[in-house]
Amino acid sequence: MEIPNEALLLRIFLGEADRWQHQPLYEAIVLAAREAHLAGATVLRGPMGFGKASRLHTSKVLRLSADLPLVIEIVDSEEKINAFLPTLKTMFGSGLVTLEKVRVLHYGANNT
Repeated sequence: MEIPNEALLLRIFLGEADRWQHQPLYEAIVLAAREAHLAGATVLRGPMGFGKASRLHTSKVLRLSADLPLVIEIVDSEEKINAFLPTLKTMFGSGLVTLEKVRVLHYGANNT
């Protein structure tokens, strides 16, 4: 699989408790990205964060949260990311989704 040198980074901010069709939303998004043959997806779990409502989510012992912040990052060609956005829109009710242009320096085993 090739990713062009000039690509897009799709970044999705959500909570660990978010659901879609009775499964964790982050799992549903990653599986949908895989079915769309995107280059890959990574889920990052944050120990602390807040969003639009300014409600603090933290993993501190005295304030356990079952809704820690998550970020899903997907890098692929602009065409493939744009083709995936309608699928994401059906799954993702409210939250923050960003796109940014990135330069891919290395991917895969046979790069020159």
